[in-house]
Amino acid sequence: MFYALSWSVMFVVLVLWSLTVWTFHSIAAWTVSNAGVLAEGSGAIEGLRAPGWLAPWIPPELTLAVSSTLSALNPAIEAALGQAPALADGLSAAVWVVWGIGSTLIVILGLVCSRFITELRRRASLLAAPSVGIAAAN
Repeated sequence: MFYALSWSVMFVVLVLWSLTVWTFHSIAAWTVSNAGVLAEGSGAIEGLRAPGWLAPWIPPELTLAVSSTLSALNPAIEAALGQAPALADGLSAAVWVVWGIGSTLIVILGLVCSRFITELRRRASLLAAPSVGIAAAN
């Protein structure tokens, strides 16, 4: 009974792990495949401004420093987003490797739980056996 319960829990954890990895892969693949489109629109960084209610609280020097930093980083951001579609091929392989490692660890955890249940049952039978022997001797 305890073995079935522990392996059922491990199966549910494995299903949740698989769904999590699949969701991550779907989101990452979509992001990487649309990175070229994002690179074309990265000129919008220069148009970023603080909201009107926050602007009076921000020192003008900080606003100038942030805008100059963003405009200096704009070519680097465009270059990184331009190279992102090339990463799509390696993404699937990396996701499969991570899924395999996680699944292996989940199965190992299931084996450890089974061994733990075996030890608990053995201890329970060892503790129960001497008390039966003492009662029978009286």
